[in-house]
Amino acid sequence: MMSQQKRRPFCALVSGYLGPCKLNLEELDLSYNGFEGSLPACLNNLTSLRLLDLSGNDFRGTIPSSLFSNLKSLEYISLSHNHFEGSIYFGSLFNHSKLEVFEISSNNKYLKVETENPTLSFPLFQLKILRLSNCTLNWPSWDVPGFLSSQHDLRKVDLSHNNITGHIPTWLLDNNTKLEYLSFGSNSLTGVLDLPSNSKHSHMLLLDFSSNYIHGELPSFIGSIFPRLEVLNLSRNALQGSIPTSMGDMKQLLSLDLSNNNLSGQLPEHMMMGCISLFALKLSNNNLHGTLPTKSNLTGLSYLYLDSNNFLGEISRGFLNSSSLEALDISSNSLWGQIPHWIGDFSTLKILNLSRNYLDGAVPTGFCKLNELHFLDLSHNKIGPTLPSCANLTNMKFLHLESNELRGPIPVVLAKATSLVTLDLGDNSLSSPIPPWISLLSNLRFLLMKGNQLGDSIPIHLCHLKSISILDLSHNHFSGPIPSCLDDINFGRDVALMDDTFSRNQLIPTGTKTYSYQSQLSRFVDMDISYKASTENEKIVFITKRRSESYMGNILHFMSGLDLSGNELTGPIPPKIGNLTRIHTLNFSYNQLTGSIPQTFSNLKEIESLDLSHNKLIGEIPPQMIELNNLAVFTVVHNNLSGKLPERKAQFATFEESSYEGNPLLCGLPLKQSCTPINAPPAVKPPVSINRENRSCKAIFLWSFGGSYGVAFLGIVAFLYLNSSYRELLFYFIGEHVPFLRLRG
Repeated sequence: MMSQQKRRPFCALVSGYLGPCKLNLEELDLSYNGFEGSLPACLNNLTSLRLLDLSGNDFRGTIPSSLFSNLKSLEYISLSHNHFEGSIYFGSLFNHSKLEVFEISSNNKYLKVETENPTLSFPLFQLKILRLSNCTLNWPSWDVPGFLSSQHDLRKVDLSHNNITGHIPTWLLDNNTKLEYLSFGSNSLTGVLDLPSNSKHSHMLLLDFSSNYIHGELPSFIGSIFPRLEVLNLSRNALQGSIPTSMGDMKQLLSLDLSNNNLSGQLPEHMMMGCISLFALKLSNNNLHGTLPTKSNLTGLSYLYLDSNNFLGEISRGFLNSSSLEALDISSNSLWGQIPHWIGDFSTLKILNLSRNYLDGAVPTGFCKLNELHFLDLSHNKIGPTLPSCANLTNMKFLHLESNELRGPIPVVLAKATSLVTLDLGDNSLSSPIPPWISLLSNLRFLLMKGNQLGDSIPIHLCHLKSISILDLSHNHFSGPIPSCLDDINFGRDVALMDDTFSRNQLIPTGTKTYSYQSQLSRFVDMDISYKASTENEKIVFITKRRSESYMGNILHFMSGLDLSGNELTGPIPPKIGNLTRIHTLNFSYNQLTGSIPQTFSNLKEIESLDLSHNKLIGEIPPQMIELNNLAVFTVVHNNLSGKLPERKAQFATFEESSYEGNPLLCGLPLKQSCTPINAPPAVKPPVSINRENRSCKAIFLWSFGGSYGVAFLGIVAFLYLNSSYRELLFYFIGEHVPFLRLRG
């Protein structure tokens, strides 16, 4: 039905449904219907219209300046989540005295909004809801809309993602005592958070000044002036000082995000005991210190992020009464000791990150009770030597155990982790071959085992993991040939549409509050109060272009690579490797590979980094490789390659001599060795008849040369025989200077 509707002109569609009643229409809600094209001018004919909601469509182009000129009865306008461009003159609405709600949240940054009216200083309306988000607001001054100073009945103000400059407009709080929702997130506000200490904003539910340039300390009384606050987000600023103790006075606080600031000091005990409704607490990337709390009253806490601070000591029991904990991240601190066995008492835990601490010892058997766990990061500790055999990994998707002290064979309990997307066992001391059960992990996209002591040949059952995008087996002891079946693996050839496979965003469910729109429409307006405290996205570390890179979030859908460097592989490079047409990185360096570079490598159209150095490759570099237009890093140093280098075109024009050194038989630019000797005539094979003549002349020369020496020798002998004085002088000289003849005499 809707596919047919979209083919019809908008005005014709409205006329078809409304018929002669359209002029008396008071409410028109066409939100989220997939309409396309420009806004129709026929809307201006609906003079009785009080509610107009066109949000969530695919309208494009400009918003006509005359669109609302005749619609003096409008109380509610929502144009959010479309693709408008050009400019909208909000000041043209200043004489719409009944207007209470105006919303535009653009899907792009191409819509310019000018909020002032030079002929009318103050509007005739008193707004309740104003949402101007993700626009180019008041360019080029980027000021806070000045008309807001005349508004005194605001309930919701959302001016996020607009690059607004200037100081924090705290006067909005003073002027609008019923304000419930105030968001200036992702702007360029500066200054300190200067809140009046003598007022109490008992209606305020959400306050968001995240991602600005606010500095200074938090007001010590912040908790007492917002007694009903449910969401406080001041993340990504430059706040300093300690967390105010008065935070504990906010009994209804659900989400607190102070991450990515310069806060210091310890966690206030009053906050840990007083914020009894807290659902999400995010204090990541600060300078907080001290030990973890030994007690808390956060019984409803589900998401706790204390990562990237300076907490030290052992992991305490302070959060044990948070029985509904789903995400715990205390990574990148200075915690020591063993992982406590009671960690398994968090039966609802889905995400656990203890990485980059000083934890040691074995993984406790308490882990066996964590049946819901789907993300586990214990990397960069001293944990070992293996995993408990009772661990339930059936729901595990992301497992990071790199840089620990795991030893022996790859833990067989991993065979049960059939949902794994990421398995990182790199930089441990694992040994023995890769087991056959690895083929059971059919959902794997990232398999990282570098820096271990794994040996034997690369097993062909790896080729059954067809979804792999990144495979890193570098710096082990693998020997034998490279399996030609590796071309059965995806390596980016089947890039799927975006899904939530790699995202650990939305870890905290989004809750909404509704605000009853007090008008004759009795409409409920979504307040968009979101209780998100998302963690970082899934992150993979992989060496490409000669440096270690971190890939995370959506980029993982497009990254692919194969690293077999630093092993003992032999034999030729299989030509089928050239079928990996979407791969970005290939590294076969520091092996003992022989044979030539396959000509099929010219099919690697997406390759960005190709390292074949330190092998025993021979022959020419295929000239067709100049077609690899994305190749940024190429090295074949220290092989036995020969012949002329590929023509210096496209990317090959950027590669210097350092890419080819250690191959003395290579020639051509950029090498100093020319493929044609300087000042030497080209070698021409002489005809057969000339060769025969040359051989005859050479024989005559040798006979004449020998005869001349013979005649000269006989002449000397005859001369000595006839002249006795010269003969005696010769014998005397021989007797004095040739000892063995003298002794014999």
